[in-house]
Amino acid sequence: MTEFFAPYAHTLAALALWALLQLGLAGVSTVGKARARSAGGLPVRDYSDPAYRRHRAFQNAIETSGAFVAAAVAAMLTGGAPFWVNLLATLFLVARIATAAVHIGTEVQWLRSATWTLGFLCVIGLALIALAGAFAA
Repeated sequence: MTEFFAPYAHTLAALALWALLQLGLAGVSTVGKARARSAGGLPVRDYSDPAYRRHRAFQNAIETSGAFVAAAVAAMLTGGAPFWVNLLATLFLVARIATAAVHIGTEVQWLRSATWTLGFLCVIGLALIALAGAFAA
C-alpha cells in the first residue's frame, strides 16, 4: 500500500468488504425468484415473501454503491482526516450489513429505514469531507 493510502486502510477495507457483500447479496437474491414473477421477470412486490426481500436487499445495495464509492474515494483523494473518513466508511459498512440482514430476515420497516438512514448519513459525511478538502486546496 502506498504511503498516501496507508492512513485510510479502514476505508479501503470497507470498500473491499462492500464489494464482497454485494456479491453475496447477488447470489442470495436469486434464490426463489423463479416462483412468483411479475410480467417484467422480477419477483412480485410482496414483503412477506423472502425471495422479494432478498431481491430488494440486493437492489438497494446496488443503488447505494456509486455514491458510497465516489464519496469514499473522493474523501481519501482530497486528504480528508483519516479518522473521520475511516469511521464513516466503517459505519457505512456496518449499517449496510445491518440493512441487508433486516431487509432479508424481517418485515420490520422502521428498522430497515433506520439502518438505511445511518448509511445514507455516512455517505453525506464522506461527501462533505471531500468537498471541504477540494475547496481547501
